[in-house]
Amino acid sequence: MKQMDWYFDFISPFAYLQSEMLEQLQGVETIRYRPLLFAGLLNHWENKGPAEIPPKRQWTFEHCAWLAHHHGIPMCMPPEHPFNPLPLLRLCLALDCTPEVVQRLFRFVWREGHIPSESEHWQALLDELYVSRDMLDTPEVKNALRKNGEDAIAARVFGVPTAVVDGRCFWGLDGTSMLQAYLNGDAFFDSDALRAAQQMPNGQQRKVPERSA
Repeated sequence: MKQMDWYFDFISPFAYLQSEMLEQLQGVETIRYRPLLFAGLLNHWENKGPAEIPPKRQWTFEHCAWLAHHHGIPMCMPPEHPFNPLPLLRLCLALDCTPEVVQRLFRFVWREGHIPSESEHWQALLDELYVSRDMLDTPEVKNALRKNGEDAIAARVFGVPTAVVDGRCFWGLDGTSMLQAYLNGDAFFDSDALRAAQQMPNGQQRKVPERSA
């Protein structure tokens, strides 16, 4: 039985969908839920989020709607995206990131279609969870969120959701079957095919045009 760190941000629809599947994983003894700021990963790795590229943005939400339909997971789009996920991340940490809390917060966004900037819905959620706004602004909560981001980067996490098991990263909803195969002890993970993939030489690099001032 393995231990797993699961890095996520409530801003990600793919993380929501995978969160609904985690209880189906076999071979995991404990899951540590590690909320982090996805934007921090993008900044560190100098990457763009899918919602920042217009055609990719449309495809992302179309694809997520299809995946929710395909897997039988209820899904309702929030009123806008991207949105500021910090209040949700801090709320999760203030409540110790239990599986029940993680599920409730994901469903607030991706099943009920709400975001923290909707003050009435946000206050109702805080009341439901018996949380005051002051609890989200403590140094302990802020430091825990920062540490999750630092630990993720140290583990070479570049996107969400990412599961880290035995130092291996399994990124994205599409990686769920690969993650389960690893947990099952699939021989692929000690194969020449995987070693060849890991040792692929770096080739020609794309030239990035200089931007005018």
